[in-house]
Amino acid sequence: MTRFNTSSSAFTPTSDSALGNLSASIEEGGPLPTDDALAQLGRALMTELIDVISDTALEDYQTILGEALIGAFHSAAGRIERDADRARDTMRSLDRDFDGSEAADVELQDATAKARAGDAATQACELIRDAASQTWTVATGEVWTAWRGTRRGTHLTAAQLEAKQAIRAIRNRKSGEADPGGPVIAFRGAPTADTPEDAGRIFDALNWAKQEWPDMALATTGAKGSEKLAIKWAQQKGVKLILARADFDTHGKAAPFRANDELIALEPEVCLTLVHSVDRARADQRPFGPALNLGQKAMESGLRHVPIRARAA
Repeated sequence: MTRFNTSSSAFTPTSDSALGNLSASIEEGGPLPTDDALAQLGRALMTELIDVISDTALEDYQTILGEALIGAFHSAAGRIERDADRARDTMRSLDRDFDGSEAADVELQDATAKARAGDAATQACELIRDAASQTWTVATGEVWTAWRGTRRGTHLTAAQLEAKQAIRAIRNRKSGEADPGGPVIAFRGAPTADTPEDAGRIFDALNWAKQEWPDMALATTGAKGSEKLAIKWAQQKGVKLILARADFDTHGKAAPFRANDELIALEPEVCLTLVHSVDRARADQRPFGPALNLGQKAMESGLRHVPIRARAA
């Protein structure tokens, strides 16, 4: 397995607690674990897995086992979030039909508490998942990515105000995750461009883009090889990632080119492409068609296209 040196400081958890406000608002069940404790749990689980299976017959299955561990917490976060969303649906229904009675007030408070507890558990799972994923990248050089009214009455009670704040907070959080938040830089590269030389040139290109557009978001399809390297760079730099995955079930062989259409629809500031490895030992490879296609579509759409090439001799 090819390994790339990365700085562990890029993966140090922040001192600000993502769970602090939620912990303060949850009255029952005791305090929540700290962000650092949850991150340490994710790192410890992944480190233990890698240490146990390394240099054993299971090492051939290291990628499957590592991704399964990370995916387990990703799946748990999704399941818990869906439960919290159902509690929010109940909150909306109770708020809409609120009649001012004590029973309705208690029911609304219970639904609000359940939604908040679900939000806290979701964030906890995400913290463990992200720490495990970052440890996995540092140890192996591989990058894991996830495979996407009228109200009765005239007075607002404290429960209604809390419910409205919780609904608004989750809406803002979700819309914020979907918003690129700045100019988009698109990248497509050959799956075989995964050598240290390729990594260096990809990182050079992305570092240049970040200098030009400091608040950039990186858009790619998440394909193996060079695009996984670009995702690793984005994680290290704290750059928002937009994944336009190829949907082979729907589009068949045309899926990589349909994914290019999604990238172009983002109207990126520049499209970076790496059509084949820059490693001279692999110079005889055929150009990667989807990367060529993105460059062509960019020029046809009047977008800037910058091909990534080997350094001059």
